[in-house]
Amino acid sequence: MVKPMTKTQLVAALAEEMGADKKAAGAALDAVCNLITTEVSGGGAVTLPGVGKIYCRERPERMVRNPATGEQIKKDADKVVKMTIAKALKDSVNG
Repeated sequence: MVKPMTKTQLVAALAEEMGADKKAAGAALDAVCNLITTEVSGGGAVTLPGVGKIYCRERPERMVRNPATGEQIKKDADKVVKMTIAKALKDSVNG
């Protein structure tokens, strides 16, 4: 299994792709991450062309089981972040 790319490696690759220094690439990556976080936490969605769509979904209140004791407990409604992968990315991985 291949290790995931670290933020340092991502910033270095982004700097090389942009033809900029690592500081500018790091600032650009941080800005994009902050924009995505702000939009999704506000209930919106962000589409990254060729990568996918990141959005927030509400989960209803439900009953869950404690695996240690087998006891049923009620879990309150909450929100979860989801990502739908773009067809272009799926095709490039599989084909």
